[in-house]
Amino acid sequence: MEEIRLGLKENWKQFTLLVIINAFVGGMVGLERSILPQIAEVEFAIAAKTAILSFIIVFGIVKAITNYFAGAFANKIGRKNLLTIGWLFGLPVPFILMYAPSWDWIVAANVLLGINQGLAWSSTVVMKIDLVGEKQRGFAMGLNEFAGYLAVAIVAFLTGFIAAEYGLRPYPFILGIAMAILGLLGSIFLIKDTRKHVAAENTISAVPKLGNIFWETTWKHPNLGSVTQAGLINNLNDGMAWGIFPILLSIKGFDLAEVGVITAIYPAVWGLGQLFTGKMADIFNKKHLLFIGMFLQAIALFLFLFAESMTHYVALSAVLGWGTAMVYPTFLATVAENTHPQDRANSIGVFRLWRDLGYAIGAILTGIIADRLGIGASIMTIGGLTMISAIIIAIRMK
Repeated sequence: MEEIRLGLKENWKQFTLLVIINAFVGGMVGLERSILPQIAEVEFAIAAKTAILSFIIVFGIVKAITNYFAGAFANKIGRKNLLTIGWLFGLPVPFILMYAPSWDWIVAANVLLGINQGLAWSSTVVMKIDLVGEKQRGFAMGLNEFAGYLAVAIVAFLTGFIAAEYGLRPYPFILGIAMAILGLLGSIFLIKDTRKHVAAENTISAVPKLGNIFWETTWKHPNLGSVTQAGLINNLNDGMAWGIFPILLSIKGFDLAEVGVITAIYPAVWGLGQLFTGKMADIFNKKHLLFIGMFLQAIALFLFLFAESMTHYVALSAVLGWGTAMVYPTFLATVAENTHPQDRANSIGVFRLWRDLGYAIGAILTGIIADRLGIGASIMTIGGLTMISAIIIAIRMK
């Protein structure tokens, strides 16, 4: 009988495979990051910001709901099975993006992409936490999010470059076909389930079980509630960056290749930074990391209003990325630290439900404000909400 041991060193083979799989998961989002708003305007003549951002709204809502069910069913169905099902939903996405005859088809592709991300990303997060045990959760989450968001950045840059050279469709999306096939095959043939690791940790965990996982993770528990609201606000400003920044940069006169570079810097720093900030979450006070990270994001967003040159936008994108890198692995490590192993997958699912609803709320809010008051007003609003989130962490979190 195989001996189950917890730790990064003890489970490095499976952990490495999960990092690679999550890079493919992140790459699927990167397909859309720099060019979908241009496709809306150029190919489908959609001018209203709210309509353009509809793909992010749908993606955010579907991913958020799928996150919740991924957490709720992780113990019943198994992590590996959820991961495989997630890739089955992701497989048609690049083909739809390549040949969609109308914007409604693009929105439909984002329903499938939301399910893919909710199931596949949630599964890799929970499986890595299962493998490493309590001492290296921050580092584990840093590696996981590093792989995912670095892939977002690389694919966002590549799609922008390919679109500038060969047109908006179909060539930029060929990358997605390769990633979906490799992700699916890897999940089926190489990944092992981690439920036995959860059972092993159950015997040594001293964390009490939550009375009501949904309500305590959402708000009632001071640490879990603080993390959940910050997660929602973090993705709210990311949803704004995803949809509004390419439009803003286009208005400022930057070409597709330059937009690709600027929009890739933010997730690149976000991804690379987590190699360091994940480890920091194991060493330093998590509350301080979360406060500083949200504070930096707010400052960067405010300063975007005054940026003019390519250098300004690159620098501010890097600051925004670093602020996000400080909070992202720390969110998940904090949730894991404050939950019993049997509650963990469900609690992470609830956290990720609210966090990824931020995409939809951010896209709706910024779209409405941008259409009525201008892009500057929308960025100022989101910056203000991010600052309030930092203050809540400072006051409420233990």
